[in-house]
Amino acid sequence: MKIAILPGDGIGTEIVAQAVNVLNALGQKFEMETAPVGGAGYEAHGHPLPDGTLKLAKEADAILFGAVGDWKYDTLERSLRPEQAILGLRKHLTLFANFRPAILYPELVGASTLKPEAVSGLDILIIRELNGDIYFGQPRGMREAPDGPFKGAREGFDTMRYSEPEIRRIAHVAFKAAQKRGKRLTSVDKANVLETFQFWKDIVTDVHKEYPDIELDHMYVDNAAMQLVRAPKKFDVIVTGNMFGDILSDAAAMLTGSIGMLPSASLDANSKGLYEPSHGSAPDIAGKGVANPLATILSAAMMLRFSLNLPAEADRIEKAVKHVLAQGLRTPDIYESGTTKVGTAEMGSAVVKALA
Repeated sequence: MKIAILPGDGIGTEIVAQAVNVLNALGQKFEMETAPVGGAGYEAHGHPLPDGTLKLAKEADAILFGAVGDWKYDTLERSLRPEQAILGLRKHLTLFANFRPAILYPELVGASTLKPEAVSGLDILIIRELNGDIYFGQPRGMREAPDGPFKGAREGFDTMRYSEPEIRRIAHVAFKAAQKRGKRLTSVDKANVLETFQFWKDIVTDVHKEYPDIELDHMYVDNAAMQLVRAPKKFDVIVTGNMFGDILSDAAAMLTGSIGMLPSASLDANSKGLYEPSHGSAPDIAGKGVANPLATILSAAMMLRFSLNLPAEADRIEKAVKHVLAQGLRTPDIYESGTTKVGTAEMGSAVVKALA
């Protein structure tokens, strides 16, 4: 089993190192190879997704990814910025289905900004389409406005678009995921304003005919955002487009106490995946040893379950994480009075110890 290790930038190197330690502690034989990506890729090879890194990602059975980005690269042309690495991997590997579970551990109820009665027992799965929508739609760019009240003025433009096959394949993924959970699926759109999402709604409704055991409802994205902070436990599985999923999953992360607790999996049609924490590279705390590695460690557990067919080992990691939280260990992002504040390496070591 070959795993591509792509730490990236900022805290990416610190948190991925802890996840690798956890994987090594399982007693399995993994072949791991590390390559630069993001800003590190640009520094090493002049591009955020170097050819060698992409080749490794294609050859590997799964990819463990840290985070990319740093303010010092903001002046580069867009095609060379670190964030293009993750977009490129999603495109080249056809990683179209993003799984973002938002689970609130009982020990972290006090770390959430919502009232305990609103979030206790929270367990949501957000499924985000990754290959379409405004992030990849063409045409895009900057130009002089060809018409309208500001004709001739400079404007930026992006195109929101979805094809029927793109919507159908993510809908099937979402309905199948719902069958393994509470059999409830909420499709989030903006059909009242956008033609793209009226089309989305129509296709999801049609796919629903193949899953009569699933309760489907449709919700506008603005209402979904409100309900996530009003009554989040009303949701089971949410499926939505690329941009809406990006925003809503980060909002859901804060229900769990910290985005540092939110793992993710980005899968192709054959369950090959890229696994990463949902947070960014946090250059402001990089090198300080305070970043929360649990989202990355939990992402490694998802990798074992979805891509490497090692569900028992995935269970071991998840139980170990629950154990260290029950011990009262907390990184600064989830720290509260009465618990023990630890750093990145200490939290990783505690998970490794708990595996035993």
